[in-house]
Amino acid sequence: MRGRLSIRYRVAMAVWLCFYSRMTMATITSNHTQKHLAVLIDADNAPAAIVEGLFEEIAKYGIASVKRIYGDWTGPQLGGWKKVLLDHSIQPIQQFAYTKGKNATDSALIIDAMDLLYTRRFDGFCLVSSDSDFTRLASRLREEGLTVYGFGEEKTPKPFVAACDKFIYIELLREDLAVTHNGDSPSDLMTLDSAKPVHTAEPVKKPKAPVSFIAKVMDDIADEDGWAHLSALGTNITKLRPAFDPRTHGYKKLSDLIKGQPHAFELQARGTSGGTSVMYARHKQPGK
Repeated sequence: MRGRLSIRYRVAMAVWLCFYSRMTMATITSNHTQKHLAVLIDADNAPAAIVEGLFEEIAKYGIASVKRIYGDWTGPQLGGWKKVLLDHSIQPIQQFAYTKGKNATDSALIIDAMDLLYTRRFDGFCLVSSDSDFTRLASRLREEGLTVYGFGEEKTPKPFVAACDKFIYIELLREDLAVTHNGDSPSDLMTLDSAKPVHTAEPVKKPKAPVSFIAKVMDDIADEDGWAHLSALGTNITKLRPAFDPRTHGYKKLSDLIKGQPHAFELQARGTSGGTSVMYARHKQPGK
């Protein structure tokens, strides 16, 4: 009897160890395939109201291994950020404004970014600011082979946008930022009492989809029958226009945008040997 129990016990343990090993390896593999990102936020040029949408967006690209925010925390102007730091485990970095007209926050953020770069622990950086002073930093990080995701307002200077691999306008992360309170800008609203009434601005009309641009990119990578792999299309569009985002034009994803232009494009789903489907798109040529 003891011998039988011993055999059953050993078999059960072997099965459990096999299962545990597979789960552990799957976790390790998953962690290795995800990018480790350093998130650096310029508090002077980013409203606290975007924090939820910001980290939801960053989660699409990888793991936010480091989260730091820079500013002068001795004054009331960053009150909105102070309320959300603990909830999102963001480390505040104090930087006094030593000289009027000089942005010490930018310098501190840039120095930290370079220090983090040389640890070689990160696959990419998320730079949250609408300030063009970070243009050279973004370029330098990319020169080292890292991926740079930029986050800023639509007013962000084009050089900074172009210096990033991908740029996301924060208006897309929190579309109700466009509110007014006695003439205050959205960034000023961070410090206002949330109990006070605010007046919502009229909905902004979404710009039309850049059909001609998408068609050109599609034609450039299409096969001999004119079909382009949708994933490759999205990658090439982002390379040429880092700030391109289907949400800017009222669509959740690229396939929805393509589908919403039936006069110009057609979509096709192709099955794979693995039982999944892959999307392809084709530009409808005039006269055909």
